[in-house]
Amino acid sequence: MSTPIATDAFSADMRRRGVDLAARKLRVSRLTGSLQEQDLSEPANCEGLGRIRHFHSSTAEGWPPNPLPIEPAAHALGLNPCTTMEAQVFQNAVCNWRCWYCYVDFELLSGRSDRSALISAEELVQLYMAETRRPPIIDLSGGQPDLVPEWIPWMIEALSQNGMADQVYLWSDDNLSTDYYFSCLTAGDRNAIERHRMYGKVCCFKGFDAVSFAFNTQAHQDDFTRQFDLMRRLVRETSLDLYAYVTFTGPPGSDPATAMPRFVDRLQEISPALPLRTVPLRVGVFTPVQGRLGRNALTTTLEIQETAIRAWNSELQRRFSTDELSHSICDAQLRE
Repeated sequence: MSTPIATDAFSADMRRRGVDLAARKLRVSRLTGSLQEQDLSEPANCEGLGRIRHFHSSTAEGWPPNPLPIEPAAHALGLNPCTTMEAQVFQNAVCNWRCWYCYVDFELLSGRSDRSALISAEELVQLYMAETRRPPIIDLSGGQPDLVPEWIPWMIEALSQNGMADQVYLWSDDNLSTDYYFSCLTAGDRNAIERHRMYGKVCCFKGFDAVSFAFNTQAHQDDFTRQFDLMRRLVRETSLDLYAYVTFTGPPGSDPATAMPRFVDRLQEISPALPLRTVPLRVGVFTPVQGRLGRNALTTTLEIQETAIRAWNSELQRRFSTDELSHSICDAQLRE
């Protein structure tokens, strides 16, 4: 993309395509026939609108374990600690950024009627309940779910009406690009979400500095700082159970070792404990990703993330005790 994405305008357009507020329906990607389908470990379910995801806490050598959403879900559901869990995933069919490493076809991110279904939360819950195998987690993914923040209270309501509110842990992603949680939801909606003890939200930082952010997302460098501003607001103005992901790829010439101390500083300016609730995600090359970057650039950026994770690990070991680093991610307190 020759010019950066204008996030505010593009977000408004994607929201318009992605939701019918009057009908209380949103666009959910149809996975059957997609490039993404080729990477699924088992066939799409829920009439092609969903998939089973197998979450594992173990990761690659040199990378910290990924306890999300396993530990928050197990804690909320009253389960014994575990290292693997399954989730029922639904993906909304709009996104306002175009991350080169996204495992979703870009055709599934533009609200296209031929690649999605306009469906209600009640209908999604009915599809989930009709499955013989019903994982204890429903993962509202995307796309960018927070372009349609109504999806969360609609799902909470639908699960409650079907007697499932205490049996299913609800988890959703957010790329920290808009204030729609505050500007589009009513106070009643936000209250319903924040009172629902079976819900957790994970926010993803895209890169370790403004240049890597722009390289990863195709958005303007200024939107890197917006991510921190939005996360600060979520921490300070809500009681949500919040977590974070971060991706550490960057363009050739990046110096993540130099940038990392400032990145972690900015997390701690939001909350001293935020790095303890932040999980670096190692980027892999899925079928839809192939061809988005040249071979040399791809090789280099994957090497950069390996340099970055060493710098991240070093920063956390410098700032936190061994005991603090060994605790459950749920134990880190974002708020006093």
